[in-house]
Amino acid sequence: MKKRLSPEVFRLPIDEIRQGFYSDAYFLRTAEILNRDQHHPTVLMQVFQRKEAVLCGVDEAIAVLKTCAFDPDKLVIKALYDGDEISPWETVMTIEGDLANFSHLETIYLGSLARQTKIATNVRRAVEAAGTKPVLFFSARYDHYSVQRQDGYAAKIGGISGVSTDANADLWNGIGLGTIPHALIAAYHGDTLRATAAFDKHVDPAIGRVALVDFNNDCVNTALAVARMLGDKLAAVRLDTSSNMVDKSLQPLLGMFPPTGVCRELVQLVRDSLDAEGFQHVKIMVSGGFDPAKIASFEKQRVPVDMYAVGSSFMAGSFDFTADIVKVNHEPCSKVGRVYCPNDRLVTVE
Repeated sequence: MKKRLSPEVFRLPIDEIRQGFYSDAYFLRTAEILNRDQHHPTVLMQVFQRKEAVLCGVDEAIAVLKTCAFDPDKLVIKALYDGDEISPWETVMTIEGDLANFSHLETIYLGSLARQTKIATNVRRAVEAAGTKPVLFFSARYDHYSVQRQDGYAAKIGGISGVSTDANADLWNGIGLGTIPHALIAAYHGDTLRATAAFDKHVDPAIGRVALVDFNNDCVNTALAVARMLGDKLAAVRLDTSSNMVDKSLQPLLGMFPPTGVCRELVQLVRDSLDAEGFQHVKIMVSGGFDPAKIASFEKQRVPVDMYAVGSSFMAGSFDFTADIVKVNHEPCSKVGRVYCPNDRLVTVE
């Protein structure tokens, strides 16, 4: 049996949500009208979206309903689970009860579903493209810090192997991972060896030594220099060449392939150079502009990458959810074109 996260883990601002602070105004007015008119039909609200996707945000949506409805015990909620693969128009959740009890929550629970489904789906597609190789979630910098906990959880649902902040890892009791940023190398006047040596000297030995080797646009020679310095302690090198740059090691080879950024030929040169000096144990991490399509292309070409660090592409696209009333007092009633679509995969929420 699949398990759901407890509502308490989401640390929801319950009072503000109940007061409608985060709700579209017309949902608040709906509840006001129904209450003043003493009109309280039982409705069945049906939630869906329009794409092939990996569902996520269900547990937070349930938490919103369970803690922020005015009388949660009078709602009957049925839902799929975070991580379920879903089809276009498939019903992912139903909510049955007095509309005035939960009308103010529609904006909130739809937003949770939309955001987390986007992250989980994008991550799952990248993980599938990478096969058995780890994919890391380096996306925290591309949005507001307040969404990191839920984004990291959605990434974990999608199958991510690691995240970059402790907040990303909070809902699954993990920790943020990280290598050496360009900023640290710049602080040592562009000397990658000094920066890496300082990292090795002062950072807990349990943290893997992963050297960033593109600062001076010379990945092959920098990777070799770091490997010679750290030897067996060096776990990996990370290539992050800008998409508008051609690494120095590729410049003599120009003319036969697109040379910019982290391309196949650059990765192969770094791998061959490390192997030639006996550094077969040093893995190669790549980052910068990777998405499922580029990962799939690298895998098809058998580029010797050991792990992928992905950033902004996990934030791409949209997965918008819609909620419609499809029954009133147990009788069919819905907007034209929206009808009740029962789904025997739904599980009643206790």
